[in-house]
Amino acid sequence: MLWLSHAWPQVFHLLGLHLALSLPAILASILIAVPLGRLSFRAPRAGGLVLTLAGLLYAIPSLPLLIVIPAIFGVPLRSGATIVIALTAYGVALLVRTAADAFRAVDPDVRRAAVAVGFSRRALLWRVDLPLAVPVIAAGVRVVAVSTVGLVTIGSLVGIDSLGTLFTDGFQRGIVWEVATGLILTVLLALALDAVVRLIARALTPWARPRRTSGGSPADGGRPAGDGTAGDDGAPGGPASSTVISVSDAAPSSGKGGVR
Repeated sequence: MLWLSHAWPQVFHLLGLHLALSLPAILASILIAVPLGRLSFRAPRAGGLVLTLAGLLYAIPSLPLLIVIPAIFGVPLRSGATIVIALTAYGVALLVRTAADAFRAVDPDVRRAAVAVGFSRRALLWRVDLPLAVPVIAAGVRVVAVSTVGLVTIGSLVGIDSLGTLFTDGFQRGIVWEVATGLILTVLLALALDAVVRLIARALTPWARPRRTSGGSPADGGRPAGDGTAGDDGAPGGPASSTVISVSDAAPSSGKGGVR
């Protein structure tokens, strides 16, 4: 504890570096994996190859990957870009299969209803498929976020500063509190990012929240959102029905169906 009272400025500096390495990798993983998951859903043959390559990529040990990346991308071994590229690769490998499953989980009847009222392919993606795939994708992002925070510490073995530096330095100097501080802060940071992803997913999927009456009981009788059963007004419940309603409201006046 005496060590922490003197070293807390360094600890917070390393915490900031750890977060600065984690966030870009998580965001890049989402931006790459979601389109690849969409491709895997739309083109099963190409998707099978993508998913296979993703599985092989995740099987590569982290330290050899950190050594290979500078040779491929021309970045210094001890730079933050090296660890960000490696973490992005692992994040994509983890998330791409989840993204493909998320698009497959969208109810085909909802897609057909959107096509019937004239939605284009782009509108079908942004206003139907992607919103309904958010809960499953968010679950995958939570795994990626926690995994990425943990893997950042590996960079300390090649001289990239992060909370992992507290591990290597603490072991070399025999300071238990330094190692424990690094471990605790890594776990807390992972939990914090997990909570942030959960809040963002909750904000993006308001239909997934159970509606409650004035008496405090769920308005749909305890049925899970999106089960397709009728609500009190006779309309189907859940995100599928809300999407169809918004689809019909936004139907083009020409009345032409089909995907353009």
